[in-house]
Amino acid sequence: MNGSRQQQLFEVDPEPTPWEQAAESDRLVADIVFDRPLQTVFQYLVPDGLADLISVGARIRAPFGRGNQTETGFCVGLGHHLPPGRRLKEIDLVLDDAPLLTADMLELTRWMAERYLCGWGQVLTAVVPAGVRKRAGTREITCYRAADGASSALEKKRLSTKQRVILETLCQSSAPLPVDELSKAAGCGVSPIRTLRDKGLIVPVRVRTSAVEQDTTALAEQQPDLTLNPDQLRAVEQIQGLLRASKHACVLLHGVTGSGKTEVYIQAIREVVSYGRQAIVLVPEISLTPQTIRRFRRRFPSVAVLHSHLSDAERHAQWERIAKGKVDVVVGARSAVFAPTPHLGLIVIDEEHETSFKQNSTPRYHTREVARERARREGVPLILGSATPTLESLVRATRGGDLLLSLPERVERRPMPPVVIVDTRNDPYITKGQSIGRALQAAMKRALDDGGQVILFLNLRGYSTVLWCYSCGAGVMCPECDVTLTWHRDRNRVVCHSCDFTAPRPSGCLHCGAPALKYLGAGTQRLEQEVQAKFPEHRIARMDSDAMRKRGSHDTVLNAFRNGAIDILLGTQMIAKGLDFPNVTLVGVVDADTVLHQPDLRAAERTFQLIAQVAGRTGRGPKGGRVLVQTMCPDEPVIRSAAKHDYLGFAQRELDQRRELLLPPFWSLARVILRGRAEDVVQADARRLAGLVRDAAESSGASVRIAGPAPAPLLKLKGLYRHHFRLQAEQPEEIQELWRRVSDQMRPSQGVELVIDVDPLDLR
Repeated sequence: MNGSRQQQLFEVDPEPTPWEQAAESDRLVADIVFDRPLQTVFQYLVPDGLADLISVGARIRAPFGRGNQTETGFCVGLGHHLPPGRRLKEIDLVLDDAPLLTADMLELTRWMAERYLCGWGQVLTAVVPAGVRKRAGTREITCYRAADGASSALEKKRLSTKQRVILETLCQSSAPLPVDELSKAAGCGVSPIRTLRDKGLIVPVRVRTSAVEQDTTALAEQQPDLTLNPDQLRAVEQIQGLLRASKHACVLLHGVTGSGKTEVYIQAIREVVSYGRQAIVLVPEISLTPQTIRRFRRRFPSVAVLHSHLSDAERHAQWERIAKGKVDVVVGARSAVFAPTPHLGLIVIDEEHETSFKQNSTPRYHTREVARERARREGVPLILGSATPTLESLVRATRGGDLLLSLPERVERRPMPPVVIVDTRNDPYITKGQSIGRALQAAMKRALDDGGQVILFLNLRGYSTVLWCYSCGAGVMCPECDVTLTWHRDRNRVVCHSCDFTAPRPSGCLHCGAPALKYLGAGTQRLEQEVQAKFPEHRIARMDSDAMRKRGSHDTVLNAFRNGAIDILLGTQMIAKGLDFPNVTLVGVVDADTVLHQPDLRAAERTFQLIAQVAGRTGRGPKGGRVLVQTMCPDEPVIRSAAKHDYLGFAQRELDQRRELLLPPFWSLARVILRGRAEDVVQADARRLAGLVRDAAESSGASVRIAGPAPAPLLKLKGLYRHHFRLQAEQPEEIQELWRRVSDQMRPSQGVELVIDVDPLDLR
């Protein structure tokens, strides 16, 4: 990666003659970036034939590198400045007849490249969806417009009645019209249209049009706004004050589960829409999207949707509607933060604590930080909502940088559900290998007998999470990763949840050949079987990424549960947040320890968030509710804090530890990973490159700490060995500056890949 953002030229002839350079001095020059890990902006000459076609924000094809292979790039600037003594290569082709990004979005993507230490072209490729780049779901048709002087021809020329109707229709239209529309207007075939074309009175134009049908689900019956309680009203009034003052601010809306945060969002958006502006609402899980879409479509007539389950054609159609200002509200997952809203007035991130808002491939951005920067640049408010905010957001708000608004009570003053910690170390059912302990089973029976519904949460997929040999004590490991394989009974295969490796279930130990394997640990498939055996008369559904593969399956299951067609819903974290079912009277956390003991600085924070969020799914109706948390670690402070709904107490204790260890949110963090097939080469590169960074920090006086290098906690992943080191500094700019200083030297050996992750959430 090139260290500083600069312009680099390709040389074709290093010594152009004076008259050649003079002839080129008036030529148009384009600044181009490519989808490569480079922060370099390259300059190309624009041929005269393309000068009227190219625009900033459009894609081009141009020769790149010494082999002159053509690659696709983005035009990020145009001008007439030629560098002295250099001859530039020329662009071959302009791919887009209109910019794919506005000037504001280009500046945001450049900020992302600098913030996350990656190539500007890499960011642009990620920001513009593939369906938009391919113009998926569109086709070109022939339309006609009136020729210059056509109006006067209506008076001077002798035209048939049908020809006159066609010409009058086109003269009155502000855009070219297709043949079928003209034929319908004149009640004729194509012959009069051809005659007018031959006379030069109308001109054919090729127009690209959408082939995707209009989404009729947008036409939902509109519902009135709900009555707010005093806490909600105070929050809405403060947000409305920011909107009316056209003032940017970041608002942390900290509301307990069931406190009505969504209604606050909706009534704030109502104010935005009344100004003729648009709002973006971001949700973390695809399972939440259908529910959120329904709620917003019942309150706003025009809602667009952007998420990963859309086809390329559907995504392109939605993108076009948004860009044309035809929607009031955009609802979507992480990438919807880049929605091309021309009149943005507000951004909302619901469940802002969710880790799915972090992108795990280049560019490794965090949606919250990108939304914060976009809101700042466009001068609009950003609302971050959560019952369990990230410690980063909490610190920003308590230090006065952001506005903190609280919803401390549930709507209608419903009490928070009581949480009971169940010590399963000596539970007779658990010691026999079952997942549901005696107390949880009795509570489930009581809730179901009373007509309530039950949610069971277990954050492990599959049937058995470990296959273990009695004879030699070895587990069945993934050949590509340092993790045990999970048996999926429905497919009778073992699966790696890190790399998706799959193989038939082994009949014996792969190490010693012993015929017997013991199946340890329980995932959601095994839990489902146990629940069916214990409650055969009740209807059960499982929600995890294995069961929810079909399009629309999330919505189908949640609708059935909402309508009472399902009594027990069990699943992974996709059922732990955002769902509102008043008849749920019991939530069972089957194993609260699955996240707690991971080698991760945020393990305690995630454990608290999961327990608190899943506990919030009950007690939302008149029947009330309760929560049972099964754990082998009943005295863990984080579990006890979650049981008491004591977010602030947990946060204070965790922040004290983070401050002492110089960790986020007090210090910024970046992780550098070296990965390759040969572990000794990877290890040597990690030592060499960490030494280069350490030397540069010491010589420049940079206050950046370098921790490591060391083997990654998950040494082998997807067939690659991994070693890493960390950069820590009080401000992110210190890490950025140091990295720019050394990045020209950060060249790993052949076969070794270098990855830098700024603000990492996953430290495995």
